[in-house]
Amino acid sequence: MGPVLADVLLVTALIGALALVHRPLGDYMAAVYSSKKHLRVEKWIYRSVGANPDTEMRWPAYLRGVLAFSAVSVLFLYLLQRVQDKLPLSLGFKPISPDQAFNTAVSFVSNTNWQSYSGEAAMSHVTQTAGLAVQNFVSAAVGIAVAVALVRGFARSRTGDLGNFWADLVRGTVRILIPISVVAAVLLIAAGAIQNFGDIHTITTLTGDKQAISPGAVASQEAIKDLGTNGGGFFNANSAHPFENPNGFTNLLEIFLLLVIPFSLPRTFGKMVGNVKQGYAILAAMGIIWFGAVVAVTCIEYAHPGTASQLAGGAMEGKEQRFGEGPSSLFAVSTTMTSTGSVNSFHDSFSGLSGGVLLLGMMLGEIAPGGVGSGLYGMLIMAIIAVFIAGLMVGRTPEYLGKKIGTREIKLAACYILITPALVLIGTAVAMALPDGKDAMTNIGAHGFSEVLYAYTSASNNNGSAFAGFGANTEFFNTTLGLCMALGRFLPMVFVLALAGSLAEQKPIPATAGTLRTEKPLFTGLLVGAILIITGLTFFPALALGPLAEGLA
Repeated sequence: MGPVLADVLLVTALIGALALVHRPLGDYMAAVYSSKKHLRVEKWIYRSVGANPDTEMRWPAYLRGVLAFSAVSVLFLYLLQRVQDKLPLSLGFKPISPDQAFNTAVSFVSNTNWQSYSGEAAMSHVTQTAGLAVQNFVSAAVGIAVAVALVRGFARSRTGDLGNFWADLVRGTVRILIPISVVAAVLLIAAGAIQNFGDIHTITTLTGDKQAISPGAVASQEAIKDLGTNGGGFFNANSAHPFENPNGFTNLLEIFLLLVIPFSLPRTFGKMVGNVKQGYAILAAMGIIWFGAVVAVTCIEYAHPGTASQLAGGAMEGKEQRFGEGPSSLFAVSTTMTSTGSVNSFHDSFSGLSGGVLLLGMMLGEIAPGGVGSGLYGMLIMAIIAVFIAGLMVGRTPEYLGKKIGTREIKLAACYILITPALVLIGTAVAMALPDGKDAMTNIGAHGFSEVLYAYTSASNNNGSAFAGFGANTEFFNTTLGLCMALGRFLPMVFVLALAGSLAEQKPIPATAGTLRTEKPLFTGLLVGAILIITGLTFFPALALGPLAEGLA
């Protein structure tokens, strides 16, 4: 079997698996967030934190819950890193420096999981499990909760109530993320991933050198890092490490975990608003962009442009030899389009044009299909923009799902889509202008610029993957990237929840002959076009200075 045919079968199997679970998982998540009953373990959690899960919240109260919980999480994770040497199972590791502890705490709480450290050489068992792995669960649950609040804004009318944040947070964790993660972890262990709390082993390599091998609860953290679109690897090599990703089966399983919740949430959206066709329209837009990027990156990498790659017969430098071009490209596209920092190859080694596609996937807002929760609410914001554009074309007041898109709604949507570009472009400009930023770079020219642009794009979009190629563990980068991660995560949530509250207060508008049918293929095409045009107008100059200049050189 040739590699191209194998890659086609791999993508086909992945799409088939996602299609198989799309309806049952989407319906299940809709039932979870619509249920009035509470499990016994959930009631215990509510009592322990003093929350009443049956109290409805308007958007300011819901937002306060999100911000308060996240702020406490940052503080706890920061302190845990600073005192890890005094806790059990420390493995002899020192406390994390203040700037790196701040960066890591914000990173994991914001569902970014950017890492300026090597996990196996810096983080103790307690920090990895009680700190980082826990945040992998709850930060993902926060993202889903905010998306569900926006969906309720569309589904409800004449009320500002959006549900209860604490109930949504606990249900997402207990009923969705934990059960699926347990099954995934068992499969990973069965396939060869490690899971233990042993001490560091020192081995002798074939060349006679000594190497320290760190064990740990790898499979359990691997499962939630992918399922929750987090991405923080137990090891520095991430999913290229055989302890995290032993073989082709686990590679496919991890890609499936990256995509399964984001691609199922449109079904949840359709069920909760009472029109599953609306969910299919959103799903189609996500699928078109994702599949187009997979084809583009795979074809470019097989063409292996560049003198060195042509002489070698393939662009395999920086890629996992066990998997090859196709699976590496599929993983790279899936991780950059799902707000996940997990990687099984070195993005810095992809050809210039491929790197540009990976950058573009994040610059789109990671909405195809995006992170858990964040992808859905990002796509719904773009749907509102698309409806507004269509309304301007025909001279009608724009409507979406029976809700009028007025001045307030379009201002909130516009603010949402402006935040990330501002953080990316300002952050990159500052880094390129100051000595602290330029001194950390190990490459010059277009490729060096791409590395810095990728870093701020990854941080501001809460992705966490890296082009690498420069020293990220400096006070400058730890601080500025940490600020981008925090602002890129929580400022958009302010506008999403304010928009949800505004929509929930409206009276539904009956559909007429002039109403835009947003469940039709025409709207899907309009939505995809609006996404690409808006992103292109925003980021094309920066892309032209980096990956496009390198790829066309």
